[in-house]
Amino acid sequence: MTISRHLQARDYTIAWLLDEHTTLTTDQLTAVLFAHRTTCRHRLHDLRALGFIDRFVRHRPGAPNPACWVPGPLSARYTALARGETPPSPSALRDRQDRTYASPYLDHLLGVNDFFVSLLAQGHRQPGPDLIRWWSERTTAAAFGRRIHPDGHGIWRDGTTETGFFLELDRGTESLTRLVDKLAAYRRLRADGGPGYAVLFALPNQAREQHLHAKLADHLLAGPPVATCVTLPGVSPAGPVWWLAADGPRRRSLAELTTDDGPAGPLSPGPATPDHHPLAWMTGLPPLP
Repeated sequence: MTISRHLQARDYTIAWLLDEHTTLTTDQLTAVLFAHRTTCRHRLHDLRALGFIDRFVRHRPGAPNPACWVPGPLSARYTALARGETPPSPSALRDRQDRTYASPYLDHLLGVNDFFVSLLAQGHRQPGPDLIRWWSERTTAAAFGRRIHPDGHGIWRDGTTETGFFLELDRGTESLTRLVDKLAAYRRLRADGGPGYAVLFALPNQAREQHLHAKLADHLLAGPPVATCVTLPGVSPAGPVWWLAADGPRRRSLAELTTDDGPAGPLSPGPATPDHHPLAWMTGLPPLP
C-alpha cells in the first residue's frame, strides 16, 4: 500500500531529521518547519496515525514532559531505503525507540538539539545567515575518522563567512578538567589534517564559564579556536555571546569566530555542499514506495 499521496516534502524532511537526530520535540519541529504550533501538532498526529512517525512522553515529576517524536515504521523504512540500506525490523525499531525513551542522556540530547534548532530556525525564517550543516554526534564521529566525539557539528554561514564548529554542551555533570582534556583530541585531529573548526563549550552558568576560562589559560595550546557561552532561553547562539579563549573578555558573534575547512580528506569532509543543508530534503525527494 502506498501512502505517498498523503505525504508532503516537509514530511520527508521530518523523517530525515528524526533519523539523524534521534528525537525532536513538537516545539523543535514547529520552530524549523511550521508557522504555528497547532498546525505542527495536528500534522504530526496525522503522520503518526499513518504509521509514518511515532512519539513518546516520558513523565517525570517536577520536570518538563514534552512530546518527543521518533522514527516510525514507514519513515524508518524510507530513510533506510534512500540510503541503500536494509530497513530495520519492527523489533529493531522498537528497541531503538525504547532506548531513546529510557536513555539517561535524553535531556542532554534535547539540549543539543535545542542549540542547533535555534540556529536553523533563525536561518530558515529570515534571509541571510543560515545553518548550512548540522550533523549528529554519530555522523560527526564517522565523518572525522572517529577521532572526536562532540555532541554535534555545524557550519554557520553569514554573508561570505562560514564558521565551522564542534559543540560540547555542558550540563555541569563533568569536571572542568574533563572538559579541558577533551581539547587534546581536537588538536590531534587538526595536526593530522583535519579542519580548524572552533570548539564551542555551551555552559549552564557564568560562574562555571569563568572557572573554565581560568583553567584554559593554563592549558590552551596551539590548535583550533575555543570559545564559550552561557545557554540562556531566548538568546541566539548566533549572536555576540561567545567568549574566545585567550582573547580578552569581548563577546563575539558566531560569524566572528574564524575557522578553516582545510582540504577534504579522510579526516575532513571539506566545506558544506548543498546536500548537507539540514532542510535539503524539502525538495527533490523520491516518494515513499
